Amino acid sequence: MGFSKDNLKGFLLALLSSGFIGASFIIKKKGLQRAAAASGVRAGYGGYSYLLEPLWWLGLITMVVGEVANFIAYAFAPAVLVTPLGALSIIISAVLAHFILKERLHWLGVLGCVMCISGSVIIVIHAPQEHPINNVLEIWSMATQPAFMLYVGSVIVLVFILIFHFVPRCGQTNVLVFTGICSLMGSLSVMSVKALGTALKLTFEGKNQLIYPETWFFMLVVTTCVITQMNYLNKALDTFNTAVVSPIYYVMFTTLAIIASVIMFKIVGVA
Repeated sequence: MGFSKDNLKGFLLALLSSGFIGASFIIKKKGLQRAAAASGVRAGYGGYSYLLEPLWWLGLITMVVGEVANFIAYAFAPAVLVTPLGALSIIISAVLAHFILKERLHWLGVLGCVMCISGSVIIVIHAPQEHPINNVLEIWSMATQPAFMLYVGSVIVLVFILIFHFVPRCGQTNVLVFTGICSLMGSLSVMSVKALGTALKLTFEGKNQLIYPETWFFMLVVTTCVITQMNYLNKALDTFNTAVVSPIYYVMFTTLAIIASVIMFKIVGVA
């Protein structure tokens, strides 16, 4: 498959995004550690003292920069191309965690990172060309098809089960609980970001999409999903080793985002 100009732009933006996001994991973790040492209440146990820690805010700003680049990337390239490139953030966070946080990365962790990158390369090489979208109503039609609505309903039910049943019982001992919530919500945020990014891209090209209520609904979904992801990602980072959280979160998030993309955009064939 040859890269189109839009795919190349999305590819480069996704790489830039991964660099910032990978570094933000470490900066936020350091901020969480400082806040916990100062207040005695960790984020994993419901503390929010990290909101007063400048280093945590620096990590948040770094993540926002990365997410903005990611947001723009989705406007140019298919989600199945952009999302797997998050593998780079795993390598960056794992290496920085090893040297800065003194969290040892054993050979199994290295093997896992290599496998993540290998899988991402394969997906990127075979990423399909995206069908042109002329207005946000086309995306809304895809988002409201029965198959995707069933997926959305399943995600919401699973998130509620994880939050109200599993978090109180094993959230502090099982890394899959917090990362599962982040990943499930992330798969919905990716689809909404794709829709919102495309709407803004079309608007800047002279086809105003802000007149449609669907555009604002996608923005509401993005905001809700991102706030939920950030809350539980903070809990995961505060409770578990960064070198454990990052790969698990990446694999679950990427898998669910690709599944959601296939269902919503019907991306099955390879160009």
